[in-house]
Amino acid sequence: MSGSNPFPSFSTPLPTVTLKPGWLIALGVVLLLLGMLALGEAWLLTLTSVLAIGMLLVIAGIVQLAQSFAHSSASTGNRWLAALGGVLYIVAGLLLIDEPVTGSIFLTAFVAGLLIISGVARAIWAFGHRYLATWWLALLSGVVSVVLGVLIYAMLPWSGLWLIGTFIGVELIFAGVTMLSLGFTAQRALGS
Repeated sequence: MSGSNPFPSFSTPLPTVTLKPGWLIALGVVLLLLGMLALGEAWLLTLTSVLAIGMLLVIAGIVQLAQSFAHSSASTGNRWLAALGGVLYIVAGLLLIDEPVTGSIFLTAFVAGLLIISGVARAIWAFGHRYLATWWLALLSGVVSVVLGVLIYAMLPWSGLWLIGTFIGVELIFAGVTMLSLGFTAQRALGS
């Protein structure tokens, strides 16, 4: 196996793919428009997302509850533990559906906590890898995550009303810009 390289070299020709730049550009435009609409109505998208998450939790809970009793050969303890998990899903979903504003605040607090924890972990990792030339980028990334998490948490409950919708809007805009870029690049490459 010596001498074999599992990675293609830069001189390896790209596979022949029939790209349709017009479709990529159209998708990019649609995603950009949806992203701008999402940013304009971030609060509505946040509440709608929380309702959708609630409905998905209820469905998942019902399915888990059903499957917990479908396995009669499993031990009673395991079946009841799985059933308890299903009931908890259902309760959590119904709470989100009943109180989407409170649910959005809770989910935003959860996101803030995740940002803080991941930022601290990244900063600790960076300090442990100071021998790398770019260790400071990991440290900076960790500090930014911690600052964002603290700011989001400090702005609760108001950040809970717009944050999820804003994240979705920004994601849609970045996806739209990416598709537009790919579409125009493919159009130039194909000479269309």
